[in-house]
Amino acid sequence: AAGTAAAGTTGAIALDWALAQVGTPYLWGGETPGVGFDCSGLVQAAYRAAGITLPRVAQDQYDAGPHLPPGAPLQPGDLMFFGPSASSVTHVGIYAGIQNGQPAMVDAPHTGADVRIEPVPVTPGDSWGTDTYLGATRPTH
Repeated sequence: AAGTAAAGTTGAIALDWALAQVGTPYLWGGETPGVGFDCSGLVQAAYRAAGITLPRVAQDQYDAGPHLPPGAPLQPGDLMFFGPSASSVTHVGIYAGIQNGQPAMVDAPHTGADVRIEPVPVTPGDSWGTDTYLGATRPTH
């Protein structure tokens, strides 16, 4: 992801930290480097490394905002949220810019998988597996 974000921005710092965790096992409730993460634990730890305190679970992280307007271009480090609806957020990842020619995020996907980079839709309302991409936030404080 080098060169995809302004070096030193909060989002870039969080993204770089999260990318360094690729390969760490998924662990429900996990928030420890080298041990395991769940999706919101990875996000919370990455932003803590960048100096920002976020709530612990994906729904609370979504609710914390600030939300990007639909269609606004994503920046590396933005948080991407998924689930059936805005009041039922089930997953979060960190936008990683364009990887292998398509938009991607780093996330802790599910039990049995490791933290990884995977392709994602960038249009709110689009399907992502069995979930819907609900939109993004750009934490700044």
